[in-house]
Amino acid sequence: MPGLGAPVAVGETPNVASNVSTVRFSMTSKEPFPRSFVATAEDAGKRLDQFLVIRIADTSRARVQRLIEEEKVLVNDRAAKTSLRLRGGERITILGEVKSPPLRAMAEEIRLDLVYEDDDLAVVNKAAGMMVHAGAGATEDERNRGTLVNALLYRFGQLSGVGGELRPGIVHRLDKATSGLIVVAKNDEAHRKLAAQFARRVVKKTYIALVHGWLKQDRGTISSSISRDRVRRTRMTTQRSGGREAITHYTVQQRIDSKYGKFTLLEVGIDTGRTHQIRVHLASLRHPVVGDTLYGAPREMTAKNEAGISLPRNFLHAAALQLQHPRTGEALSFARPLPEELQGFLEKVAGK
Repeated sequence: MPGLGAPVAVGETPNVASNVSTVRFSMTSKEPFPRSFVATAEDAGKRLDQFLVIRIADTSRARVQRLIEEEKVLVNDRAAKTSLRLRGGERITILGEVKSPPLRAMAEEIRLDLVYEDDDLAVVNKAAGMMVHAGAGATEDERNRGTLVNALLYRFGQLSGVGGELRPGIVHRLDKATSGLIVVAKNDEAHRKLAAQFARRVVKKTYIALVHGWLKQDRGTISSSISRDRVRRTRMTTQRSGGREAITHYTVQQRIDSKYGKFTLLEVGIDTGRTHQIRVHLASLRHPVVGDTLYGAPREMTAKNEAGISLPRNFLHAAALQLQHPRTGEALSFARPLPEELQGFLEKVAGK
């Protein structure tokens, strides 16, 4: 029986009754193209692009759509549109990988809140809403505009090349909707030494988060592995086995009982730096970060006989950063308070 990712020989009749709905394949495996598989009755009604996002491991809808646009996906031996609705029983063939030209980050004049700078590194207080570096998807212009990397290249001209042409100088990241401190390497030696500090957990990062509800304990540690959600590819999850180790520590700073509900202000430290780590870990405790609708926070908080309030970003701020200078070994420590929009929101819910 041909399974998902196993080529179907010419003239062979696929067993469409077989249940292969939970089997996936990777575009990066060594198996040669073309690769064919069969949609099942359970797939009836799904759009072709939605179906492929579920079936292909470690990919995005944007990449799948590019694959279809480049006519590298055949349905019953014919090119198809992304919007095609499957009926079940179709033979789907992947002819090859997306051929995307390599992207190079470009300099762009954007204001930076520069906290520290020397010949080896810089520390920046990143604003919420700014991506650290460009990512896959959209058009090349859109992917290369408005990022922290663009601003850094304009300001400094030269950064380390260890991270590649799309991520020069970037040693670690913050989510787009998270504000706060991030360290950047100006040369390759500094980059490698800083990366080694992160790997050895020498670097200490402290965050401030406001979450919904009251945590039962005053302090605690969350140690749950994190992996990408199989269905909602923009989300991470603690519910799958085989994820990457992730450790988050939290300490309660304040419990708030307001007309908009109960909230807990936390100081958070992380031993690892996984994608969305703090957000997904706190959501796994059923205490999502305020403003983080991706992980279950409400879009609006209401009070009786009053207009509701909302926060158009996550209440998560990288408030402090401690590390060793990559050249001298000197201990460096930086801190930045909550930005105005978070401080104002906190005072509003606390009734101050």
